[in-house]
Order: sequence, then structure tokens, then C-alpha cells
Amino acid sequence: MSTIINATEARVLGSLVEKQLTTPEYYPLTLNALTAACNQKSNREPVMSLGESEILAAIDSLRDKNLVYLYYGSSSRTVKYKHMLPTVFDLDAAGVAVVALLLLRGPQTVGELRGRSDRLYEFGGLGEVQETLDELASRPEPLIVKLERQPGQKESRFAHLLSGPVEVVACSSSGSDAPANSGSTSSRIERLENEVAELRAEIETIKSAVDDFKKQFE
Repeated sequence: MSTIINATEARVLGSLVEKQLTTPEYYPLTLNALTAACNQKSNREPVMSLGESEILAAIDSLRDKNLVYLYYGSSSRTVKYKHMLPTVFDLDAAGVAVVALLLLRGPQTVGELRGRSDRLYEFGGLGEVQETLDELASRPEPLIVKLERQPGQKESRFAHLLSGPVEVVACSSSGSDAPANSGSTSSRIERLENEVAELRAEIETIKSAVDDFKKQFE
């Protein structure tokens, strides 16, 4: 890959893509909203605790790679951030969803990608996921790679190559052998965590609007 990003940059980029697709009314993101998105506990593997200085450094690096740019709305003086993932890597909607999931949650099986993609893109089935993976892997500069199946695994996993060659590590107990929908309780918890993350983003947007309003009288 000619464009290489580190783990923090991958989290920032993946979070921007996810929020654009799942909560477009709050996109582009303020720094506070982006920080909350990067550090949320749902749909993140591993969970990270990034400070604003780390995220700003990642944004600067991503801007140098033309993957992120600053956005100034006509009605707001607050700086916001947008991604350019599909433009830089010539991705369609399905490709954007797959790459975003791999950026946010690491190596995953076809089934996991299908089960986790509903809020990003509606795949017609496992076949369409596989076709998308095949296209991304067969490019002159592949964006993803199929990993060798590890002992005890039933399916191969796929990983993105935006951070360079992938180092294969042992799966956790909740790894790729677990079905994409492991149970109704887990599904409800994940849905509630998503709603909390979206509410936090909404609060940050409201706070930003209030700050802009106050500045008019300063």
C-alpha cells in the first residue's frame, strides 16, 4: 500500500465513516463528537481511550494523506471533520462499509461482516459480501487480505491493509467462531450502546451550536 495509516488514524477514519452512514444528521463531526465516536465501547475492537491531542495528531496525518479535511459550515464557526475514503480508494457503498468495519473491529469473517453491516450498507447476502471482498483483494494495490485460517477456526478472516502487512494474533474467546448474532441479549445491549453513542453525538452537536450562538454576542 502506498498509503499507510497507524492504529489511531484507522480508528479516526473508521469512526468518521460510521457516523456519516449511521447518523448523517450529525455529520461532519466536531472534535468532541469524533472523540466520543473513537472511544465508544460498542462496535470497537479494541476499545481505545484516545485524548483530543492524539486525535488531532491523527487528523493532521490523515489530512496529509488527503483522507480527511476540515469543514466550516456556513452557519457555524466550529471546525468539523469529513473523510474522503471512497474518493481516495475508489470505493462503492459496499466497499466503504466493508473497509469501515475492518478499520473499526479488526479481522472478521464473511459472516461477521454481513451481520455487522446493516447500519452501514444493506448487503443482499453473504455472496455480495464475498464479491466485495474479492474485488478489494484483487486490486493492483489490494486493500484487504484473506488471512490463513488458524487452528480451531471454522472460517477464514479478512483484514484491511491500510496499516501495512497484517500480524496474525490469536482470537479472543469472542472471536470469529462466534456467530454474528450471538443472542438476543447481546444484540439488545449492542443496540442500546449504539443509541447512547448517538445521543452523545447529538449532545455535542447541541453544545457546539450553543457555543456558536454565544460567540455572536462576544
